[in-house]
Amino acid sequence: MKKMNILAIGAHPDDVEFGCGGTLIKYSDRGHHLYLLVMTEGGLGAAKSLRKAEQSGAQDVLGVERIFWGAYEDTYLQVDKDIISEIENVINEVKPDFIFCHYPDDTHQDHRHLAQAVISATRYVRNVLFYEGPTSQNFDPQIFVEISDSIDRKMDALKAHRSQITKTNIEDLTIVELARSTANFRGTQGRVKFAEAFSALRLFINI
Repeated sequence: MKKMNILAIGAHPDDVEFGCGGTLIKYSDRGHHLYLLVMTEGGLGAAKSLRKAEQSGAQDVLGVERIFWGAYEDTYLQVDKDIISEIENVINEVKPDFIFCHYPDDTHQDHRHLAQAVISATRYVRNVLFYEGPTSQNFDPQIFVEISDSIDRKMDALKAHRSQITKTNIEDLTIVELARSTANFRGTQGRVKFAEAFSALRLFINI
């Protein structure tokens, strides 16, 4: 089996874990090579040094080989030539077979703008899938990945981001509970217990 390179892109630490952590773990379990591109250090959520350390802890759970860090400030991502070029540079280095990123319709400007930049930066990449997050809107998935065998490790990856667990803006609901509920809901759509759902910018099927 050909080993693939998988690149997951998020605006902040913990975005990727929520959106596609279970799928990434399945790739890792099968020996594929995982890489993250995190565009900000999430400085508005907690100290940057803490958030980077938490992301490193989640890296070990996911089986990620390397994290690329963007040099952008939290909430200040813009769609311009610089960010598109930075994403392109990482793509040229990783040469990914699959890319995962935020869904473009999102109430958080960083998520929305990053998705728009990724659409431009990945124009020559065959497989680009959008994942959902807590602030996604009008998410209409066509692709589902069962994560029943990786759901617990997905939760462990989210728990590594200790400073963010209670920051859902919903009383008495943690990000871990929200992620499990989302995975359960998407699983029922595919008649399994837990799943992650994706919307395709492009999905290349070779017959």
